[in-house]
Amino acid sequence: MLSDALWFLKRSDDWVATTIIGGVLSLLSVLIIPAFILQGYLVKAMRAAANGEEAAPSFTDWGELFVDGVKLFVVGLGWSLVVIVPMILLTIVLGIGSAALTQGATDPSAVSSAGSLGLGIFSLVGFLLIGLLGLLVGFLVPAASVNFAIEGNLGAGFDVRTITGAAFTSDYVVAWVLAIVVSMVLGTIGSVLSIVLVGLFLLFYVQVMTYYLFARGYADGLGYFPGSSERSTAGW
Repeated sequence: MLSDALWFLKRSDDWVATTIIGGVLSLLSVLIIPAFILQGYLVKAMRAAANGEEAAPSFTDWGELFVDGVKLFVVGLGWSLVVIVPMILLTIVLGIGSAALTQGATDPSAVSSAGSLGLGIFSLVGFLLIGLLGLLVGFLVPAASVNFAIEGNLGAGFDVRTITGAAFTSDYVVAWVLAIVVSMVLGTIGSVLSIVLVGLFLLFYVQVMTYYLFARGYADGLGYFPGSSERSTAGW
């Protein structure tokens, strides 16, 4: 799988032009629209990988790429709310608790030690749980992205039953770990080289690799058969 990911973009007939375009879009991502187009291309790449195609797609149908990029952003934003909302609620509760302790003390400068300890423990447990929830979301978001890419509709990005059914399989877990390692190792090199711009092209290449791994691992875990609507129910 790792070898296929490495050569996925290279097997494309116009891989040089595709890499250059991807690097330029990465550079211009601060302008927002290029970022959505780039994300739309990654959706297209995930779809190709999930369908078992050996070569990465080209940059075509830019309007469609932009729309898919916006949809992918919505998928990521929707899943991030699973962490953001509890974080906001915890912050509010801690603020209210802290204010109540202060107001309840005879001396405003001397907050009840027992109440303070309880609030501290609650805070620690709360942030720990939210941290674990964040890790879970980080694990599932790529799976949700691939499911959206396969189905082509926004709702597929939030099909929790299907997404978790494929994500909690050895195929996806192995692919996810490989993608993270590739992203950390080669991504770090690309980030350093981005100082001289050439790193932006390497970062794009690495992105395509990691998204290939996510897509291939998810499709295998899902039991997705390219060209048909059949899916294995293993793991559901």
